[in-house]
Amino acid sequence: MFWKRMFGDKSAPPKEQAEQPKESKESGFFKRLMGGLEKTKKQLVSKVEQITTGRKIDEALFEELEEVLIEADCGVTTAMYLVDQLRERAKEEGIVEAEQLRELLMEEMVALLEENAAPLRTPGEKPYVIMVVGVNGAGKTTTIAKLAYRFKQEGAKVLLAAGDTFRAGAIEQLGVWANRLGVELIAHQEGSDPAAVAFDAINAAKARGSDVLIIDTAGRLQTKVNLMSELAKVHRVVHRELGRDLDEVLLVVDATTGQNALSQGKIFSEAVPLTGIALTKLDGTAKGGIVLALANELKLAVKLVGVGEHYEDLQDFHARTFVRALFGEEEN
Repeated sequence: MFWKRMFGDKSAPPKEQAEQPKESKESGFFKRLMGGLEKTKKQLVSKVEQITTGRKIDEALFEELEEVLIEADCGVTTAMYLVDQLRERAKEEGIVEAEQLRELLMEEMVALLEENAAPLRTPGEKPYVIMVVGVNGAGKTTTIAKLAYRFKQEGAKVLLAAGDTFRAGAIEQLGVWANRLGVELIAHQEGSDPAAVAFDAINAAKARGSDVLIIDTAGRLQTKVNLMSELAKVHRVVHRELGRDLDEVLLVVDATTGQNALSQGKIFSEAVPLTGIALTKLDGTAKGGIVLALANELKLAVKLVGVGEHYEDLQDFHARTFVRALFGEEEN
């Protein structure tokens, strides 16, 4: 597993986890992914099939495809890029039947997503530190809980830091998850300095021999300037106390926010060096094309994707698996 390769298996997973075959777990997630993408499939794939069935390729068809991609929240820039790729390949490969564009579209989507693809970074030094950022309501806290669960299942000693000291109830909410998961929590009083929480968390992680430290952060202050300034400060403190770059700075994005996710990514990247995206609530939107827009326009890897409320519903993102599930293709 991801964690055991680096620091060894100090505490074996629960018996039921250990006995569950890998193939079964992967197949189960693929089915949940297909189910989670059902709304997007109806919005995107079904319409692609409708406009390509029984037609010859012409410019009107390409314009219709572009409209469908935009409606699925791929964004204008990404939709135009994909259609240009299809137009060029159809010409080069002498394709005249519109139905053949479906396979080409799948290939181009995978290629786009794989261009900046990257998994969670492999741990090198302890503690392995993840700073989690994003607007309130995006699913930061539950994403942190799911990550903590994942690392704990792999035998890691996990520490959480309640750095969102401004939102009422945020500290308590993370504390509930920490108790439920049986992991440690560093927290100050509501309204305290988030950078001070981060400072204490880094030093606690070192003193306690923690393998993983996950730092929650505020998603909203009085103004955007205040929020970004605070996040930058927290990052500086963690970097200084850690003595190296953070392992991950993940932006949590709610897939249902659509194109607003792009503006969030651009704003947060101005404050901290984002390393990737955790996309939540993909099962709640008909416009999952935002995955393509995020990868193409922000040039950031979508590293994690959430398609449900269970701990296991946050999984590593794989471009081919995503596109295959979107188009309702069976697993190879």
